[in-house]
Order: sequence, then C-alpha cells, then structure tokens
Amino acid sequence: MTTRQPAPALLAYQAPWDWQQFHAHFALRALAGVEYLQPDSYSRSVQLDGSSGWFSVQPLAEQNVLQLRHSTSLNGCVPALVGRVRKMFDLDAEPLRIAQHFAGDAQLGPLVARNPGLRLPTAFDPFEQAVRAIVGQQVTVKAAVTVTGRLVARLGEALQFADAPTIQRLFPSPQAIAEANLEGIGMPGKRVQTLQHFAAQVACGLLRLDLQDGYTAFVERLCALPGIGPWTAEYIALRAFGEVDAFPASDLGLLKAPVWGANGIDAKQLKARAEAWRPWRAYAAAHLWHNYSEG
Repeated sequence: MTTRQPAPALLAYQAPWDWQQFHAHFALRALAGVEYLQPDSYSRSVQLDGSSGWFSVQPLAEQNVLQLRHSTSLNGCVPALVGRVRKMFDLDAEPLRIAQHFAGDAQLGPLVARNPGLRLPTAFDPFEQAVRAIVGQQVTVKAAVTVTGRLVARLGEALQFADAPTIQRLFPSPQAIAEANLEGIGMPGKRVQTLQHFAAQVACGLLRLDLQDGYTAFVERLCALPGIGPWTAEYIALRAFGEVDAFPASDLGLLKAPVWGANGIDAKQLKARAEAWRPWRAYAAAHLWHNYSEG
C-alpha cells in the first residue's frame, strides 16, 4: 500500500511579512543538496523525531499564509514540523507591536517604519546553525558556506526522494563532525578544534542546545567552551532559536550600518545604546543588518 501525499498545511501570520527578506537570507547561505531555493519557494532536508524527509514552503499571494508541503516520511511528526517551520520563518511575531516599540527611537524608528515586515530568519536545526556560526567566525558568509558545504559533502547522510530530487543530503550529525578527519576542510586548526569539541559535547549530551534555563544561561554555557566568545554565542541564540533579545554587539554589520554615519559605532557604545531596545534587541539587529546590506 502506498502512502498518500499529505495535503499542504497553511501557516498563517500577521502582516506585514516579507518573503523577499527570507529569500535573500537563504540565497546567501543555502547549502547544495541540503537546501533548494527557487524565486517563490524554499525546500530542505530534515531529520525529526527519528524520521528523515523534506519540506517545502511557498508564500501564497495576498493570503497572509505560508503553504507547507512535506514528504510522506514526516507524516508522523507534523505538529513538531509545523512548530519548527513557524519559528524558522518567524510567523508568530507581532509586527505592529514591535514597530510601536521602536517608533520613538531616533535611529531605529525610521528603519522600522520603512521595513515594518522584517522578521528574524532562524535555522530549522539549532546544531546546524551553531556549526555555521563557528565555521563563520572571522570569515565572510560566502567563505563560511563554502566550508560548511564541504562538511555536508563529506559527512552528510545521502538521501533519495523521487518527489524532491534536489534534496540529497542531511546536515551532518554531531557525532559525525566530532569524529571526522577534517584535514583540508579549509579552516584554521584552532577553529577545527573548537568545532569538534563543540560537536562532541553535543553528541555525548553534556551540552544541551535549548533555552530551558533562559537565554542568558545558554550564552554563558556556550562562552565556557574553548573558542566560543560572546559574538558566536549571541548569534547562535538569535539564529538558532529566534531569541528576540539576543544581540551580537560586536558584529561588523551592526557596527558599520549607515545609520551610524561614516565612522560607524564601537561595540561598547552599541551595547549601551541597545539597552533601550530590550526586550526586542534581535529585531533591532535585523533592521541594522538590513540597513548595512543596503549600503
């Protein structure tokens, strides 16, 4: 007996919400074989509750919903999948409330007014995002994607789906990365050590990737590991979990955003300035990154 293709789910959100923001985010970062991006859709491989499969999302014009399709292999874990996809595309944000919070701020107010639909694109899998952040220390996004792509090609489990031929690999597991020979992967030796120590801690269960004890405790837990500093930890909290108050204050894009003028701002000043943006500093970061990307 064949399992029928499940009907698409419709995931509602409060407008405004900007598909182009997510498309631009994934266009810079997509991993071949794991992710597949088209002008009006995004697909990727996943492992959820012991099942491997794929999902695909597509915005439906003028309906304020994101259409979610998935492989039959994920039929048994749809509620978990929907929850993760909603977080990934920040569908539960309250844009009008957030815009009101920043309205009176001299720098952020005009940025938010121009782009009220900006959200927090986050990762489907926290471990994958943490690996990306560690690989991305002190290098460009493009260089980080190249190295992460090599990890996928070497260590990612192969997949084959007749209904999603572009989805060909899972992202490597913590154990696979911890135990691999990563010579020639394209990272400095110290960063390789940082990555493999991190992966080993996750693989053996000593490091939990969750915010059960709160965001601050999670950042402290990461910063206690060798080679992981505040930028990496805050960035993981923001991109892996959509933590709305995470703020990587030393990020170059935040410091050099045109809104600060020709000379930018230093990390200490920005951190102090960001106190006024709590409890939504991550949304401030999203707007500053957008301002930086506009030049």
